[in-house]
Amino acid sequence: MDACEKVKALLEAPLSKLGYSLYDVSLAKEKDGLTLHLVVDRDDPISLDDIVKVSDFLNPLLDKEDPIESPYTLDVSSLGAEKPLAIDKLERYVGRYVNIHLSNPYKGENTLEGTLMEVTDSLKLEVQDKSRKKVIVIPVKDVDKARLAIKF
Repeated sequence: MDACEKVKALLEAPLSKLGYSLYDVSLAKEKDGLTLHLVVDRDDPISLDDIVKVSDFLNPLLDKEDPIESPYTLDVSSLGAEKPLAIDKLERYVGRYVNIHLSNPYKGENTLEGTLMEVTDSLKLEVQDKSRKKVIVIPVKDVDKARLAIKF
């Protein structure tokens, strides 16, 4: 088992109890030495205070178990404001502003942005059409990728 697999095995359960999931683990050699990069996620937005809380929670676990033999710097981050969304979990994001990429275009458009209104076998998306809003319905099977988006 390599170092990243050891870290993942060590941290997944404790992070889950704290309400987070471990999205990615990587170990990189950088100019200042080794850096252990951890990317955490949860359904709710993650603030800087959350990152500090997670870092403070993980540091003692990593120090105690010592899964990496060399000295390293711990870097904890989130997926960010425009994180990718699992298509089978879109219903968790009803009411949020999203970017949807389609495998079958809707009226010639492959990418749509709007507020996710409902998810069943299809999704209802409130989009801006020139100066007014309209609700469109798209089959979920046509959704190729989805991510949160920032509304300007």
